[in-house]
Amino acid sequence: MLLRASALAAAAFGGLTIQSGGAVLFGPPEAAQAAGHVVPFVLWFNFLAGFAYLAAATGLWLAARWGAWTATAIAAATALVFALLGLAIASGAAYEMRTVSAMALRTGFWAVVAALAWALRPRLVQGSSASRM
Repeated sequence: MLLRASALAAAAFGGLTIQSGGAVLFGPPEAAQAAGHVVPFVLWFNFLAGFAYLAAATGLWLAARWGAWTATAIAAATALVFALLGLAIASGAAYEMRTVSAMALRTGFWAVVAALAWALRPRLVQGSSASRM
């Protein structure tokens, strides 16, 4: 139940991430202006990661081992990009505080989802395809 709830949250997060990033990247100029000082590599990473979020959500819903690995990879990649954002800010790059907040939220969310995916692994029903997680 908790794993499926995580999958639904991940899917919603992925859809919203794709929508918001896509609006800034491909939408009208007003959308980019409203976003303020975007950090391009963070924007592109988050947009593309949205598709990985949907993949992870599918794996988590199916209680597949690759879902846990995907969630773990997303958590690690997001933490790395967050650290790179910190370096960019330290070197004087323009940024929005909401970007820092969003990256903190994303990093924490995926760390929790990945931890749940691995923690719930032993509770899966023996003999099902899900037990190979």
